[in-house]
Amino acid sequence: MKISFITTIYWTADDIVPFAKACCEAAGELGSGYEVIFVNDGSPDNGLEIARALAERDPQVIVVDLSRNFGQHKALWTGLGLATGDLIMILDGDLEEDPRWAIEFFAAMKASGAEVVYGVQQKPKGRLLYRLCRNAFYRMLDIVSDFEFPRDVSTARLMTRRYVAALLSHDEKESFFAGLMHVTGFKQIPLTVHKQTRSPTTYTFAKLLRLFLVAITAFSITPLIGVFLAGITISASAFLFILFLIARYFITGVGVPGWTSVMAALILFSGILTLFNGVIAIYIGTIFLEVKRRPRAIVTAVYRHEATEAKNAVNELHTVARTDNT
Repeated sequence: MKISFITTIYWTADDIVPFAKACCEAAGELGSGYEVIFVNDGSPDNGLEIARALAERDPQVIVVDLSRNFGQHKALWTGLGLATGDLIMILDGDLEEDPRWAIEFFAAMKASGAEVVYGVQQKPKGRLLYRLCRNAFYRMLDIVSDFEFPRDVSTARLMTRRYVAALLSHDEKESFFAGLMHVTGFKQIPLTVHKQTRSPTTYTFAKLLRLFLVAITAFSITPLIGVFLAGITISASAFLFILFLIARYFITGVGVPGWTSVMAALILFSGILTLFNGVIAIYIGTIFLEVKRRPRAIVTAVYRHEATEAKNAVNELHTVARTDNT
């Protein structure tokens, strides 16, 4: 058995060596082979240099350098595509999530027969306002989508090779990463973890709002259905109101009083139309980004131990030779 540990490098230079050491200890307790994949997500610090130096002396370490900062989720996705383990575990790189959790996760996986074990935070990170916004995010997502997403999920997740292959079959570029992991299916179980708080969260209100909009457009057309039904309701209400005004004119002889009510109604409906157009524009914008078929991330280099590179080169030659003989 072999387990692949995947994490990102972004302002985590001091945590790279301890992270790799913890992965080694976890694999040792599990009695398995392992590899540690560090994906440099355009980190401004010297994390890439430290990781490269580690890879030069440790054959279990692989360093993937991206051309710029693409975001944590896209960087992890890149790492998943390069992993060769029978089991794959993704984690945050700042050691708030301990690679030694792999021992508990693997035990839970064996006991339950699950394909995925994911961490659920015992105490969610962030201040009260952030936690309220996060909870509201998931409540609204449950309302407008066809799925019920788990709460307070951490990045830490142990997955089988079969599950990861199914996950990577999703081809959309602008995606809600945690949502894709959930809707891929297979048996998934949560495991409560105590995540340390070593640094403030980087998810601002603006990022949460963008993530919410991406999640809705990726997993549901409910907002568009809501726009359609609201349009029918407003049109029917306006038609009935017109009939009421006509009837009142012929019965009482009273015309439409003043222009204030007209202006109020005009402003109301203008606001509603702007809102509806905004919802439709979000979906159109998502389509616009998808049809460009831009890559999730661009890899500039992959750094490995020299012995590992030589072994891979030999394997490639053997593969070519077998193909030629066939």
